[in-house]
Amino acid sequence: MNSKIRVFSGLRPTGRMHLGNYLGAIMNWVKMQETHDCIYSVVDYHAITTPFKPEELRRDTRDMLVDLLATGLDPEKCALVVQSELPQHTELAWILGSITPLGWLERVPTYKEKASMHPDYLNLGLLSYPVLMASDILVYRAEAVPVGEDQLPHLELTREIVRRFNHWFGDTFPEPEAIMKKETARIMSLKEPEKKMSKSLGEDSYIGIGDDPETIHAKIKRAVTDMGPDSTAMGPGVANLFNLLQIFGQEADYLTLYEDYETGSLRYVDLKTVTADAIIEGLRPIREKRKEIKSNPEILENALQLGHEKASAMATKTLSRVKERIGVGRDVNI
Repeated sequence: MNSKIRVFSGLRPTGRMHLGNYLGAIMNWVKMQETHDCIYSVVDYHAITTPFKPEELRRDTRDMLVDLLATGLDPEKCALVVQSELPQHTELAWILGSITPLGWLERVPTYKEKASMHPDYLNLGLLSYPVLMASDILVYRAEAVPVGEDQLPHLELTREIVRRFNHWFGDTFPEPEAIMKKETARIMSLKEPEKKMSKSLGEDSYIGIGDDPETIHAKIKRAVTDMGPDSTAMGPGVANLFNLLQIFGQEADYLTLYEDYETGSLRYVDLKTVTADAIIEGLRPIREKRKEIKSNPEILENALQLGHEKASAMATKTLSRVKERIGVGRDVNI
């Protein structure tokens, strides 16, 4: 019997992974596969609740899967799956949606935020997004979910759905606990360093984990450093570069350049060059692994096949139990 705590986490396919994704979440996924029973999913059905293009969605899903394997997810230690390839996710979502009060969904902050961003794209999927999210977790009877503070309302809704289902139909699901992500590395945009790194801010705002050395040098060279006339405190752009250097670089380089900053002799061109070189070297194993996976598609296909087999067995067992509890399907004993 597996005594490890079962964990589920999903990631929307937004294309290539950047440093913010990697340092903020995926490094933790890689660590957790050693200590927990982990199911990780690229949740492509969630991506169609806001405007999308089919060809981009297909490409972005594959790119995200390649990046997840390249950063260290091991199909022998975790189950890596694509949400849409497991129909149990949406089937359970329909069942859970049938017992979830409309008022619970209307109060979720994400619905209001997305509705204001895409007022011409309001749809049932967007409103019921949190129910599918709950299904993603509960179809595997996951006991814990790594979340940031902004995701806590979604997890609490999942817990409310669990309590209602268990009260009406008997003890079926565990109430998943939050594993709060320790934000050890808050990576900011290179162009707007007061905002978190995001692809939505433009190509020059982020560093993709698969960017080639020339691209990384060019992006760091164009990174904002001087934010205005205030010289009494380190500007956010400079602080972001020092943060990246501390993560990827040598301690001696960091200390030398920081001393230069404190004495007023720092040349930003030196900080940028050393930081870019450090990031390039730090990401080298990931770039090499991505290249290997791209050249050998069977690596990804085999990982997904293995993950699908593991996850499907869990999801099928859960769904059978749920159907029996709510009384749907034929009773062959009649």
